[in-house]
Amino acid sequence: MTYSGYGSLAVVIPVYNEEAVVREFHARLSATLDGIECLRTTVVYVNDGSNDHTLGILLALRQQDPRIAIVNLSRNFGKEIALSAGLDHADADAVIVIDADLQDPPELIPEFLRLWQAGNDVVYGQRVSRRGETRLKKATAYLFYRVIQSLSRVHIPEDTGDFRLLSRRAVEALRSLREQHRYMKGLFSWIGYSQVALRYERAPRSAGASKFNYPRLWAFALEGITSFSITPLKIATYVGLLIAALAFIGAALVFYKALVYGDPVRGYPSLMVANLFLSGVQLIGIGVLGEYLGRMFNESKNRPLYFVDEHIPAGRADEPRTLAIIVPDAGSTTGLDHEARPAVRIGGGS
Repeated sequence: MTYSGYGSLAVVIPVYNEEAVVREFHARLSATLDGIECLRTTVVYVNDGSNDHTLGILLALRQQDPRIAIVNLSRNFGKEIALSAGLDHADADAVIVIDADLQDPPELIPEFLRLWQAGNDVVYGQRVSRRGETRLKKATAYLFYRVIQSLSRVHIPEDTGDFRLLSRRAVEALRSLREQHRYMKGLFSWIGYSQVALRYERAPRSAGASKFNYPRLWAFALEGITSFSITPLKIATYVGLLIAALAFIGAALVFYKALVYGDPVRGYPSLMVANLFLSGVQLIGIGVLGEYLGRMFNESKNRPLYFVDEHIPAGRADEPRTLAIIVPDAGSTTGLDHEARPAVRIGGGS
């Protein structure tokens, strides 16, 4: 398929301890990008404080492929922050976000570009299957998406990850959102604009081990819920009102039985059970409130999202390495006007 025009594409890949798979990933990504004509391509690897040989492998790959840019963060900030750092360093008409574990196939990039050419600002990959995952993980993922859909006013498509294409104005909108607690799937949806799904089969992890164990997935789920809903606070209020009403009814029944039937009030066991129950409910409510207060406290510090230990831009393989500490302008909202989409030629066909 042939198009006219010229533009730019950046591929952002956050990596953390991916030495086992990053070479194979880049080989497949490079082969895909080689088949896309009429687009200047840049590959932005964000090293999120890896403590294996990931950074060394990336440096070696850059000697072979000058399209590679490397953003080496000063420590491990977490995937959501690393992804944000990659978007901050991606200057292109379209930006692809993808993981390096090869569960999301880079060969789908031309399909993302076609849907972008059709006028969509966000093209998100939606999994039709999750091969290689346990039944427990599939079940908890299913439950999480249903819960967050019912609690949040922002529609977050189910069975989606970070694998997606973003237009320039979508990236600029995301850059303007600088909160510390970042649930990127929610932010991708919150910005709005024209969004469309690209359904695909997700492959098992090619090599290495997943960095998300069940405790981290639980924390990630809480992050998503508290970032995009205050419903837990309302639930705590409603539970408190319900228990207060039940306590009032129970007290009325006790007094009624004592006055009418002379039934002695057996206090100690029932009192202990009631106290323990109410104490548990109060602690849950305090915990929910504390979660939101803690988020407010962290935001009030107004700290930068991250620091860059080293930034190696794309260019000639023999260019010197540069050190940089980059704090993007939090108030920048430029580029939000709808931009024309440059045309591309995929696969050299006509």
